[in-house]
Amino acid sequence: MEFVYFLIETAIKVIVVFAVVMLAVAYMTWVERKVLGHIQVRYGPNRVGPYGLLQPIADGIKAFFKEEVIPEKADKVVYVMAPAIPLVASLSIFSVIPFGETVRILGREVKLCIADVDIGLLFVFAMASLGEYGIVLGGWSSYNKYGLMGALRAAAQMVSYEIALGITVLGILMLSGTLNLSEIVRQQIEGHWFVLYQPFAFILFLICMFAEINRTPFDMPEAESELACGYNIEYSSMKFAMFFMAEYAHLLAASSLVTVLFLGGWDGPWLPPGLSWVWFVVKVGLLAFFAVWVRGTYPRLRYDQIMKLGWKILIPLALANVLFTGLFMVV
Repeated sequence: MEFVYFLIETAIKVIVVFAVVMLAVAYMTWVERKVLGHIQVRYGPNRVGPYGLLQPIADGIKAFFKEEVIPEKADKVVYVMAPAIPLVASLSIFSVIPFGETVRILGREVKLCIADVDIGLLFVFAMASLGEYGIVLGGWSSYNKYGLMGALRAAAQMVSYEIALGITVLGILMLSGTLNLSEIVRQQIEGHWFVLYQPFAFILFLICMFAEINRTPFDMPEAESELACGYNIEYSSMKFAMFFMAEYAHLLAASSLVTVLFLGGWDGPWLPPGLSWVWFVVKVGLLAFFAVWVRGTYPRLRYDQIMKLGWKILIPLALANVLFTGLFMVV
């Protein structure tokens, strides 16, 4: 009977998290267009619903009913599967993200996390890496030179910045001694947020995060002004929309990971334990807003500049951070 309760509880968690994340993904498009509109002194979406709040729903309906076009020479199996890979991978990351403290519901202790596993951080990096394959396969399978160029750029950027990203996290692992994301948060609640011990790693992680999710100023795989959309140039209808849904889901997942690793997760004052998840949502929202702000502020880097930054600057700095973290722990 206990196993049945466990299955029901897990199914409810999956449905709730999936629904909330997909709703957040939809309205991240509205937030981005509104914020960029204010930065560029224009309105942004303001026609469909009050303040344009129904614009994401209109965009979804439009994408669903648009004509589906598949290139004649495309590798059709890979072409059709590619958009689903980054979306599924980015949504899978949320399965190990802890959103709040354990709460009591109907007499049962319920963890606000779908799967509290000991290798949670390793799982996150595995899924993040897997998502890049969808971009590479989508550009390659389209049988388009611009799509192929975007795929090659995505592959090179992924290899370059995942190394720096992994080295940056080593400082957190050295301080916490665990890969369990819930335990990392608990250690910060009992002591201090890791951003106080690892401010340098926090900045490096944010830079690598933007590169990993192909956000401006690291959006070379899709570079509209150069590659006319790059890897997704031959995609239309819902397949085109799935790539962008994956990008926003990946942004929210990366913001959640930064919150867990550096900003104390759900830790915050004033609220009772049952509402601790509110602080988690606030922190993730502020990080997502920061990502939009960066897009409206910084121009796109050249491809050679992106490679130089990754290999010659970020990786050595990340290694230096690991060295100084070790010295700090010894002293």
